Amino acid sequence: MKVFIAALAPLVLLGACSNGGGEAASPAGDDRFAGLDQEILAWRTDIEAGNPVCSKKVDGAGCEGFQVTCKAERTITPDDQAKGVTAKLVAAMTFSGKGAEGRPGSAFAEFSRANGAWTRSETSSVNLTTCAG
Repeated sequence: MKVFIAALAPLVLLGACSNGGGEAASPAGDDRFAGLDQEILAWRTDIEAGNPVCSKKVDGAGCEGFQVTCKAERTITPDDQAKGVTAKLVAAMTFSGKGAEGRPGSAFAEFSRANGAWTRSETSSVNLTTCAG
């Protein structure tokens, strides 16, 4: 029985670091991703304001059904470390234009955290489920 439990221990630890679907997760007490949720909400607002799919407004809004489909950590390079980057990830979001003529849309962004502040930049398309590039 002890051998069985010892064999499962690494799997349990892996489960604590990843929640499947390519989403970035962190073990309890790891605050590298603190504030990311607010940054993703700001990204959603920027998509609503500037994405062509959202340009036609219905009842004051241009898009609906916003969903973050994946988040995945990216490797922090030595150059990133020199800039103080402590967390880096890519995310994909899907949405659709409102109304009967609404078209589907998607957006991709890379988030980096340095000196306690998040920055966001557009990035090339990634797989909407796994965030693989």
